[in-house]
Amino acid sequence: MRPFLLRLLFVLALPALLVAVWWLASDGSTNVYWPPLRTILRTFPDVWTGERLRSDLVPSVLRLLAGYAAAAVVGVALGTVVGSYRRVRAVCEPVLEFLRAVPPPVLVPVIMLFAGIGDTMKIAVIASGCVWPILLNTVEGVRAVDSVMAETARSYGITGVARLRSVVLRAASPQIFAGLRQALSIGIILMVISEMFAASNGLGFTVVQFQRSFAIPGMWTGILVLGLLGFLLSVVFQLVERRVLGWYHGLRAVSRRSP
Repeated sequence: MRPFLLRLLFVLALPALLVAVWWLASDGSTNVYWPPLRTILRTFPDVWTGERLRSDLVPSVLRLLAGYAAAAVVGVALGTVVGSYRRVRAVCEPVLEFLRAVPPPVLVPVIMLFAGIGDTMKIAVIASGCVWPILLNTVEGVRAVDSVMAETARSYGITGVARLRSVVLRAASPQIFAGLRQALSIGIILMVISEMFAASNGLGFTVVQFQRSFAIPGMWTGILVLGLLGFLLSVVFQLVERRVLGWYHGLRAVSRRSP
């Protein structure tokens, strides 16, 4: 019980300190663009009602999950192929490096030309940014598969799909999850950016509408919702990662304890 309480204290200490600093620093503020934190918190329940959560938060989360899932499927599949075959990697690497260097927000007007201004455009924008860390980390993870393990699997007749699932993807899974973690934060950013273009709902749309109507405390509440959403998604991701990579974390714990 005591280790759990200490861990909880460490987790909450910094957020509590930052909130306290924000409260004290903004307490006497008369700047319309920097309202006191108590004003923002008082505005929060009036703005984020159940109806607004359904009309703005839920569509944003669904678009984020759809784009993130599409990027995960494409990134892992393409990264496995590129990482497994040297000739494919030699052909694709220059093109991948070129496309990776293009900032995803720049592609928003281009994607709008082909996908319109609906949910398809927003999902495509999210997927176009999330795919790169997943793809590149998958390539490196597949390339780093231990050659002894690969040869042992081949000698035991483990080939095809069984080899891909049990050897390649399993060995590369820590690197793949590192890419998935990076892509999650990128996806939240692109979710907001995509909703600032010709949108009628979503968190990004709501924050911009508050800013344009000079409802500054409401704008700050939208920023707080984005922060809370990112925190909750991060917690869920860590729970999934620990479950899927339980063998990896256990192996690391054993190696740290061994002399």
